[in-house]
Amino acid sequence: MAMTKTQRRRLTATARYAILILWGIGAGFPIYWMVITSFKPDNQWFSWPPVYFPHPPTLDNYLNVWFGAQEYANTQYAISSQKPLLSLWNSTVIAFTSTFLAVLFGSILAYGVSRYRILSEARMFQLLMLRMIPPIVVVAPLSLYYSALGLLDTRTGLILVYFLTTLPYAVWMTKSFIDEVPREVEQAAEILGASRWRTLFEVVLPLIRSGLVATFLFILILTWSEYLLALIITKTNVSTLPIELSKYQGSTEGRVYGRQAALAVGITIPLMIVGLIIRKHLARGFSFGMVRR
Repeated sequence: MAMTKTQRRRLTATARYAILILWGIGAGFPIYWMVITSFKPDNQWFSWPPVYFPHPPTLDNYLNVWFGAQEYANTQYAISSQKPLLSLWNSTVIAFTSTFLAVLFGSILAYGVSRYRILSEARMFQLLMLRMIPPIVVVAPLSLYYSALGLLDTRTGLILVYFLTTLPYAVWMTKSFIDEVPREVEQAAEILGASRWRTLFEVVLPLIRSGLVATFLFILILTWSEYLLALIITKTNVSTLPIELSKYQGSTEGRVYGRQAALAVGITIPLMIVGLIIRKHLARGFSFGMVRR
């Protein structure tokens, strides 16, 4: 017997939700595994069959990694003492500063492109292509230049390179939001005596603040998790969290999975906190701006 229209809709909805649930499980399981591994004792890291919930759970991994507590009793897991809290501070300063600068200057450039066509479509595409250059191509000459300028192994050096490499994204993303702002709003501000700069910072940018927040979070994720450039142009004085995480990938007898997971959880939490704080703006920003003609 042929299905009715209502039955087909229900079947389609059931299949859609089933696919979404399976996708959610597949996407969330690695995060779940990372979190539970961070609470596992060292004798459960490599156990077979796998332990899906640690028994008993322990905070030793977090204490050892973040606060320099005593090493594990089994010396095969002992590695050199690191300073992840200092790396957390470095990552916070570098990522947030470079992201703020990229969004600020990217917004100004995007306004010029949107309203004054200072860059053609071809130039905009070329600007984006700069971001597509593999970092491994530029790290060698960049290290030489940084060494000559005294920027090697400094926060300023990393902030500068992250700012320049994420600026194309900031320009492209904010331009799409500025295009949504009616020109009549700016004309009304100019009639009331506002200068062009005042119009930009007090009229245009507040109207697209949700888009700016979405752009900020997108670029922050890129800079927070960047590894290769930080590895090449930093040595001992400055170390970011991705570099610190790589130091826990192995020891003389194997990988220190519990500590690595504890550090990875600590790296993930700040981004989750930022996302929760600005979630209202993200919902609007990712819906392609909140201003419509």
